[in-house]
Amino acid sequence: MKPLRRHLVNTSRKVLCTAALAASLTTAAVVGNTPSADAGESEPTPDSPQAGQRGNARLDLPDLSGPDALPPTGTAPGTPGASGTGIPGTALDAYRRAATSVAAALPNCHLPWELVAGIGRVESVHASGYGLKADGSTEKPIRGPRLDGNGFAKVTDTDKGVFDGDAQFDRAVGPLQFIPSTWALWGADGNADGRRDPNNIYDAALGAGLYLCAGDRDLARAQDLDKAVLSYNNSREYVNTVVAWMRQYQKGISAVPNPPAVTVPPVVNPPVVIPPVVVPPQPQPKPKPQPHTKPKPKPTKPAVVSALQRVGDERISAETGAQFAVRPQVKAVLSDGKPAVNQAVVFEIQGDTTGTRFAVSGKTYVVVRTNAQGIAQAPALKAGDKAGSFTLRATAYAAKDFTVTFGGDVKAAPAPVADHLKRTGTDADKPLTAKAGEERFAQRVSVQATARDKATAKDKGVAGTVLTAAMVKKDGSGADAKWVPAETGPYFKGGDGKPVRTLELAPADATGTAALPEILLPAEVEPGHYSLRLTTATGVELVLDLEVTPATATPDPETPETPGTPDDPKPTETPTTTPEPTTTPEPTATPKATASPKATRSPEATGSPEATKTPKASKSPKSTAEPKASTSPKATTTPDPRETLRRPAAPKQTGTPAPGLTPAPTRSA
Repeated sequence: MKPLRRHLVNTSRKVLCTAALAASLTTAAVVGNTPSADAGESEPTPDSPQAGQRGNARLDLPDLSGPDALPPTGTAPGTPGASGTGIPGTALDAYRRAATSVAAALPNCHLPWELVAGIGRVESVHASGYGLKADGSTEKPIRGPRLDGNGFAKVTDTDKGVFDGDAQFDRAVGPLQFIPSTWALWGADGNADGRRDPNNIYDAALGAGLYLCAGDRDLARAQDLDKAVLSYNNSREYVNTVVAWMRQYQKGISAVPNPPAVTVPPVVNPPVVIPPVVVPPQPQPKPKPQPHTKPKPKPTKPAVVSALQRVGDERISAETGAQFAVRPQVKAVLSDGKPAVNQAVVFEIQGDTTGTRFAVSGKTYVVVRTNAQGIAQAPALKAGDKAGSFTLRATAYAAKDFTVTFGGDVKAAPAPVADHLKRTGTDADKPLTAKAGEERFAQRVSVQATARDKATAKDKGVAGTVLTAAMVKKDGSGADAKWVPAETGPYFKGGDGKPVRTLELAPADATGTAALPEILLPAEVEPGHYSLRLTTATGVELVLDLEVTPATATPDPETPETPGTPDDPKPTETPTTTPEPTTTPEPTATPKATASPKATRSPEATGSPEATKTPKASKSPKSTAEPKASTSPKATTTPDPRETLRRPAAPKQTGTPAPGLTPAPTRSA
C-alpha cells in the first residue's frame, strides 16, 4: 500500500459543532498535511502500536437487567459515572462533540458517539476517579503501565516523556488511552484551546473518532466497525465489550455530575522470570564483498501550506446597520512559494459586541476556498445595530495552524434626517375646506417626515423630527416670490390661548408622524385660499392649501323671495287686483193689469223708437242675476229695454235705474 497523507483536526469547537458548517466542511477543511506515514499508520490495523497490549482494560460487560455498578480500579463505590447508563456530563459532551466534528469532516464514516463512549467506558470509565473537570482536563494524569515488554507490548519512548512522563518507554495516556506515537499522528484539538492534549477528554475523544474512521471506513457496516475497534485494541473480548457498551448507550443514557478524584493504586507490571539463554559459539563466515550500488535519491516531499498572509488593511469599519465596504482577504502559500489552490479557510467572527454577521447567511462563520492565486475572500459583512468592535479570524488548518486576524469597528450611524414630508390620515387626499362663519376646519391635519433607506430603497419614518407650522402668503411674484408670515386668516391657539400663526410642533413619534392642533377661523375671515407651510430644520417643506368658502345666504322671513323666470333673474312684480265695481240693480217691470201706453225707449239706448210691450205677469218673482265683475274699470253699457222686459219680475227695490232706461208711466184706472 502506498504511503498516504493524513490530516489532523484542529478547528474551533464552536465552528465544528455547528451543523451548517458541518455541511460545508470537507475532510480537507478539517485536516492538514503531516509527514509521510506508513500504511499501518494511515489506516490503523490490529498490527498498529495502539492495538497492542498496553494496559488493563475494564472488560466488564454491562448488566442488561439493571444499572451496572462496576467502578474502575480504585474507584470508590457509588462514584457517579460508574453506573451503566450514567456518563459524567463533561465526558458526554466531549463524545457528542467529537461525533459532530467527525461527521463534518468525514460524513461517510457515520461515527456514532456511543462508540467513542464505549471505548471511554472500557479504557477509563470516562475518567471517573481522576477528577474530571469541566474543561476536559483531569486533576490526576491517567497513565497506563510502562510498555517495556514486561507483560505488555514493548514500545520505546516516542514523546520524550512529554505526555506520559517516561523518557525511556511509552505509556498509554488519557481517558482514551492513546500511545504517544499514535497521538502524534491522530491527536486533535477538540476544545479550541490551541493545544492537542491526550489527557483532555475533548481532544482525546476527537482524536479517537478520527482514528476509528481512518481508511475511508464506514462504521455503519459491521465489518468496518469490527476492524476499527480491533485497530484500537487487538482483542476479540475488547471488541465485544466496547460494542456491548455502545449498544447499551444507544438505548438511553443519563448525564451525571463529574465525579471527584480518588486514590488510584498504580498499575504494577507482573514479574516475569526470564531464564538465561546459552548460545553456543558459531563460526564466523568470511565476509563477502558487497557490490557497489548507487544510493537511491530521496523522494521529494510534496509542498504543503506554510503560511497564511493578510491581503489589504488590518482593520475594517462600517456604521451600524450598514454593510462593510471592504471584504477581508488572505493568501495561502505553499512551502515551495506557490499559492495554495483550493485550500479551505475558515472565517469566524469572535469577541463581537455589535451583532455583526455575514450578510447572506446571517451567521458568524463561513468556509471559503482559495482561488488559483491562493486568495480567499470573506463574504460581505453587515454591521450590527450596536457600536463596538469585533475580531475576524481567518484560519487555514494544516500540519500547523495558520491564523490571520482583522479588527472590525462598528460606529454609530448619524441620526437619519428627513428628506420628504407628506400629509397622512384617512382623509389625506381630500382638500382642507371650511365656510366663513364657522369656528374651525373640521379636518385634523397630520404630517409624516420620512427619509429614503439606501439599503431597501424605501421611505422610512424619521422619529423625533421637529416641524414648524406657519400660516404664510406669497410676497412678490414669479421666481422672486417668497413666503412671508400671514397677518390674517386661519390661525392656531397658542399656549396662552391667544391666536398664533406660527407654531413649533412636538417631535414626531416613532413613525415620523406629527399631529397639528386645530386650525381655527376668525369671525371676520374673508372667503378665499390660504397657505399652511410646514418645514423641518434642514429646509424640507410641505405647503397645504386651506380654502374658506362663502357662508350660505339666509332668506328674509318678512319678505319672501319671488322666483324669477329663467330668462329674467329679476323677481316678478306682484299684480294688484282692482276691486269689482258695484252693479246697480235693474228696475222691476210693472205687472200687467190695465192697458198702458207703450213704453218709449230712450234714444240713447236704441237707434230707432220702438213701442214697448207691456210685460206679462211673472209666475214667480226671481232675483235679478248679478252682473259679471270686471278685472279693470270699463264703461257701463246701457242694457237693452227689451232684455229687461223679458226678465222675470223681481221684488221691488229702491235705487237708481240703470243708465239709459226710462221707466214707463203708469196709466190710471
